[in-house]
Amino acid sequence: MQKTALYKALGIAFGALLVTACANNGDLEEGAGAATTATEQQANEAADSATTGVESASLQGEQMMSDAEKAAQQALLDITVFYFDFDQSSIKESGKAALSAHAAYLASNSSARIVLEGHADERGTPEYNLALGERRAIAVRQFLMAKGASSSQIKVVSFGEEKPAVTGSTSSAYAKNRRVEVKYQSR
Repeated sequence: MQKTALYKALGIAFGALLVTACANNGDLEEGAGAATTATEQQANEAADSATTGVESASLQGEQMMSDAEKAAQQALLDITVFYFDFDQSSIKESGKAALSAHAAYLASNSSARIVLEGHADERGTPEYNLALGERRAIAVRQFLMAKGASSSQIKVVSFGEEKPAVTGSTSSAYAKNRRVEVKYQSR
């Protein structure tokens, strides 16, 4: 609807421009010059009102987009558990957007503090799993710092296999236990 008004205003402005161009050639009588000026004024007013309407619609669109962006950002911040492949400490692509949102939040809120809790499944020795959980938490810490978070905002803890999210010795239980949890201490 806003585009239609803009097109109409542009059409009127183009028509006024065309009439003005003809008037400058001396093809119109002197009385028609006054009509041209009136038409030109109407075209300008129509163009101004259409532009104002489009600008206000654009501002409302930006406001709605920022609200939508805020909702999307909040949805990403609600993701606080990041999973890893077997015996790996590299961050999966599926978690990078949410981690970027956490990093942006930390960068814009210098008083916020988090603890990154690294976990592993029960396979391997307890010592190895503690080290693996720590490597995973450190990988997340490095990612957050690369995206703008401060090292003073992030604490790393490893629980290894000591705090499983799911008990059992199935592949799905193992997959749920290979994780890093982001826990906010202060927001």
